[in-house]
Amino acid sequence: MSILVVGSVALDSVETPFGKVRDVLGGSAVYFSTAASYFADINMVAVVGNDFPEEHIDFLKSRNIDIKGLQREKGNTFRWEGRYGFELNEAHTLNTQLNVFEGFNPKIPQEYKDSEYVFLANIDPELQLDVLRQVKNPTLVACDTMNFWIEKKPKELRKTIEKVDILIINEAEAREFTCEPNLVKAAKRILSMGPKTLIVKRGEYGALMFAGSSIFHAPAYPLENIFDPTGAGDSFAGGFIGYLANTRNLEDGNVRQAVVFGSVMASFNVEDFSLNRLKDLTYPDMEYRYREFKKFTHFEDI
Repeated sequence: MSILVVGSVALDSVETPFGKVRDVLGGSAVYFSTAASYFADINMVAVVGNDFPEEHIDFLKSRNIDIKGLQREKGNTFRWEGRYGFELNEAHTLNTQLNVFEGFNPKIPQEYKDSEYVFLANIDPELQLDVLRQVKNPTLVACDTMNFWIEKKPKELRKTIEKVDILIINEAEAREFTCEPNLVKAAKRILSMGPKTLIVKRGEYGALMFAGSSIFHAPAYPLENIFDPTGAGDSFAGGFIGYLANTRNLEDGNVRQAVVFGSVMASFNVEDFSLNRLKDLTYPDMEYRYREFKKFTHFEDI
């Protein structure tokens, strides 16, 4: 099985109360691909500049991430600089330089068009729609977005959402998109637009899954050390979609397990800056944390 991901590759500079890093590997496509690569083959479509370090290319290849779709253009790579306070739930953007990402026009290589699973990371919804026109007959399409597109291109975003199976957004975005303060009502409105499943990311409070009349909640993993939440949402999506692709099972019970594996990958991601923690995971690490999730949420019916 294979997963096509279309999104950003960035060089991030991040400061938290626990340290700072400059020009480290980041971007939605990178976090997603790294997490998902533990479960499935990844085909990445993104753009970088001619300043993009070769060591990052080597890392992506080491994770068996196919980068035939990684376009290299003249100019500088997308850069983002942000700071987190002690609450760690919200990034304060200090500087954004879109650079070559500003003119990004995803071209899906011929060998990627048969990808069974497609993840549309946070990019312009018009580009997301164009990607869907280029792929042939995917088994599942999942999509992420953000408040910027909700505010600037709501009609285009609505068209994209109508064509996806799973929408993954955070709690504030769900409320903003539907103008509905109640999250359950907001979820119902979004599901009425077309997606079969809605995943609502809630940061330190975990994630909620809505699918028809089914509601499932997975808590966040209780961690002693959280260094950098950058990329946690995309790491969640990578674990979630990666598990679905690996198991090839879209039944409700299996999708719930996928939510937990998404939470597992996000929990590892925040334990260090950039991809440092995700780089050296082992399958026993992942399985152990998954089993711990089951313990946290299990109770006997007396």
